[in-house]
Amino acid sequence: MRRMSGSAVHDLVTCAREDLAQVVDDACTAIRGQLEFYRHGDAVPVDDLKQSVALNLGALLDALVDPDATSHVGAAEETGRTRARQRAPLPEVLQAFRIANTTLWDGLAGRVRGAVDPRSLSALAEVANVLWHRADAQARALTDSYRDATAELVAAHERRRAALVDALFSGHIVLNSGPWEIGKMLGLSLDGSLVVAVVETSGTPQDGRAAVEKRLAEHGIVSAWYVNTTLYAGVVSLREDQHGLMLRMLREAGVTRAGLSPVYRSLADTPRAFHLARTALAEIPAGDAAIREFSSSPLAGLVARDPDEGRRMAQDVLGAVLDLPAEDRQGLLETLRVYFDEGGSTERTARTLHCHPNTVRYRLHRITELTGRSLNEPRTLAELVTATYALGSHDDNGRRGGVGPRRSTG
Repeated sequence: MRRMSGSAVHDLVTCAREDLAQVVDDACTAIRGQLEFYRHGDAVPVDDLKQSVALNLGALLDALVDPDATSHVGAAEETGRTRARQRAPLPEVLQAFRIANTTLWDGLAGRVRGAVDPRSLSALAEVANVLWHRADAQARALTDSYRDATAELVAAHERRRAALVDALFSGHIVLNSGPWEIGKMLGLSLDGSLVVAVVETSGTPQDGRAAVEKRLAEHGIVSAWYVNTTLYAGVVSLREDQHGLMLRMLREAGVTRAGLSPVYRSLADTPRAFHLARTALAEIPAGDAAIREFSSSPLAGLVARDPDEGRRMAQDVLGAVLDLPAEDRQGLLETLRVYFDEGGSTERTARTLHCHPNTVRYRLHRITELTGRSLNEPRTLAELVTATYALGSHDDNGRRGGVGPRRSTG
């Protein structure tokens, strides 16, 4: 843009500089009167607002006479960054800019109002053309810097939350804070029900995490998540009546595979719950779409602490069953698992498996014959239950491996 010419222009700008302090006061009064965000000086103190308005209007006056001046853009960028850190809404920040620039313009126009000198009117017209072009440049610079700063703040916030969640998962101390303090910073319930979810989706983990967190938040469920390269995991805070809702939200958010821990109460138990949720996810065969919850039985959790020992014990107890052909083996093991899930009821087991109760009795009798362990004797029953908990998804040889039966919910 060309340099403005004529002593009348310089005189007009010089007068505006002399009046700048009053213009700043008038602009700040108008901003606080018209915009609720600025009214009480809570987020943006009055002195901060005055300093910002003075800096931007002064730089704008410099730009009116010097086409090479860039301080008006720099001042606007700094204001954008500052207001982003203060969580000021961008529309209000831009409106405050317009009010300040309009106040400056009104002062300039007032200087020549009623003038008959053609030079003064020409100077005002020339100033108007440059002023609004420079003001537009300021607004663009402010908007860009505000958005960049906001993106940086969001990224920093996400990194901090991820670090806090990771600390909960690992049990490490962060910023001299234990699980209780970390949970409070994350907004998690300190006395309600908690569940750890380890999730895979069809899209990227970051997109999946955002979708799940949003769906849960829309229904009043607070959660905090951590993302790595292949999946994401989160601590979900639930009221007593929200467990089923959480499962539905996970499905609706596009979850393909998810492992859930049993419900727990203390955030200090999050590392254990994280381990159980990962174990539940690992039990879902690759390619299957399912949400699987780790059994709430303490026995299942005990077995999960040493999967190798669990598999060895399962082989010792159920080896004769595991050596059967796949079709026979799977039918017997499924019957045994459901029998335990149904509290030892033959009738309920038959209904779950869609077969006759006599079929269930036959299979249980065969298991007793193969293993040499009775379902009616406490010690051998405990061995059969523990061995069953130690069985999971099929390994490459068609045998059962892993830890703990899970209830599939998807």
